[in-house]
Amino acid sequence: MASNNIALEGNGNSRAGRLRSVNPQDFSIPAGNEEEWRFTPVEKIAEFFDENCAVRPVELDVRGAEVGNASDSDVPWVAEDKAGACAYQLSERRRVILDSPEHEEIFIDMRADEGMNTACLSIHAKPNARASVVISHTGTADLNECVDVYAEAGADITVVSIQEAEASARHLSAQHVTLEKDAHVRHIAVTLGGDMIRVNTSVDFAEPGGDVELLGAYITGADQHHEHRLFVNHDKENCTSRVTYKGALQGENAHGVWVGDVLIGADATNTDTYELNRNLVLGRGPRVDSVPNLEIETGKILGAGHASATGRFDEEQLFYLQARGIDEDTARRLVVRGFFADLIDTIAIDSVRERLMSAVDNELNLATALDMGVDESVVSGHNDTKEANV
Repeated sequence: MASNNIALEGNGNSRAGRLRSVNPQDFSIPAGNEEEWRFTPVEKIAEFFDENCAVRPVELDVRGAEVGNASDSDVPWVAEDKAGACAYQLSERRRVILDSPEHEEIFIDMRADEGMNTACLSIHAKPNARASVVISHTGTADLNECVDVYAEAGADITVVSIQEAEASARHLSAQHVTLEKDAHVRHIAVTLGGDMIRVNTSVDFAEPGGDVELLGAYITGADQHHEHRLFVNHDKENCTSRVTYKGALQGENAHGVWVGDVLIGADATNTDTYELNRNLVLGRGPRVDSVPNLEIETGKILGAGHASATGRFDEEQLFYLQARGIDEDTARRLVVRGFFADLIDTIAIDSVRERLMSAVDNELNLATALDMGVDESVVSGHNDTKEANV
């Protein structure tokens, strides 16, 4: 594997041209008007851009596998912004190796309870490995993190990142996925807690035939900022990607951000890609920014498209259920559960499904006291559906 520990000069004309480096000095401190920081309250996270910040290694508890040290030559570390580069430079670099052809379940708990914490973790799947890895983030303090997922030929792995910190916590996570020939990676982001959360996930195909699924669910409450940014770089032929993110928001100043970038390069023939973002607004006060972007440089593809929509609670569905004798509170729960159901059903890990549905119920307990209308002026982004099939 080649190392990416150098600054790459971007051409400025394409999403793939964005600077990549693990040296914080290659990046300027963001002002907030840059495209990659648009919608992010950068004034709230200044410490994450300080390469001289005093940090603590996050508490790490691993079950089901051994954790070793990772050298620069072991892992193609990538950072696309200054915060990610700081996480790399300030952290002990650790690695989990997956090498069993029989399915394994591995659980990694990260807890941050004091000061600024950092983590730099590699998940490396050997050829034909089968595994599920669940990374849980909890605690009351800040965490700056980079996660690298590398799937060698024929590997089939699921990586779940759960953000469930307390309301006082801020968490920035740069997550990078690389796939070799005929590898399959399912990456699932579940964001349930925290004050300011930003998960930036990027995907590169090292060889033809890779297949990636990027799934996400987020429940954003009052005064929380939950942000998910994705980039799928299709530059090899015969690769497939599917992106599906769903979020529910309720409470004053709840802010959800989803930005999905997909690039199909000139050599990426027979690409098949689709990205979807849906947001359900449960009350007055939330804001949603949903921006899908699709860039195509070749006409020789199987299909490409995107869809994005943000809307209020469906009163017609509520009326339908109540007309059949179901009380209002139960009807609301059924509608919201149905909104998440198809996504949750794709998660094969029972404990993750249960945690997500429990979080849905907890938010509904808060939402029942609110007026379920929504102020249309606080809903923004791309509320549309666009497809391009060639």
